[in-house]
Amino acid sequence: MTTVVLADDEALLRKALASLLPLEGDVTVLAEAHDGASAVLATLEHRPDVLVIDLEMPGVDGLGAVAEIRRERPEQVVLMLTRHARPGVLRKALKLGVQGFVSKSADPGHIVSVIAALHEGQRWIDPDVSALAVVDDCPLTDREIDVLRATGEGYSVADIARQLHLAQGTVRNYLSNAMQKTQTRTRHEAARYARTHDWL
Repeated sequence: MTTVVLADDEALLRKALASLLPLEGDVTVLAEAHDGASAVLATLEHRPDVLVIDLEMPGVDGLGAVAEIRRERPEQVVLMLTRHARPGVLRKALKLGVQGFVSKSADPGHIVSVIAALHEGQRWIDPDVSALAVVDDCPLTDREIDVLRATGEGYSVADIARQLHLAQGTVRNYLSNAMQKTQTRTRHEAARYARTHDWL
């Protein structure tokens, strides 16, 4: 049996994984965390075999949480979930000793097999993640992509905040950052720009 702590700010995805992983293999979810700070606390308290953590989270992100955990538990095995691994992020994560990278769109059965491989001392980077990291020039974070995608679908800031379980102010910050990075004046222009560059 492999024990895990599951950290992801997207409640729906986190709950789904918490339910599905034990069904797919010999995995026990010891705790769930909704942001980086609670991921640190849960990992240090429960001492799982593998920490499964989202890269993009509000406050302390996945990399920041792993860095904090490493100070207390340098041996902690980490599997990072990501939608959009950029080269700098991948390098930073590997420097921190992250042993695995899996796409957030991966099948739960695949995630379970990677968890087992990491627990046995192996390393794993999904081919689509490594390919993205090599060729990708997108300056946007996963969350900025999330809010731009929702903007492009016509949702208001309030709707996006509800959908992504974020505060409206946080959504506005992500949109503002995205507009700066795409050098556009409105969130709708930023969404169009990102879509034409295949970032969404």
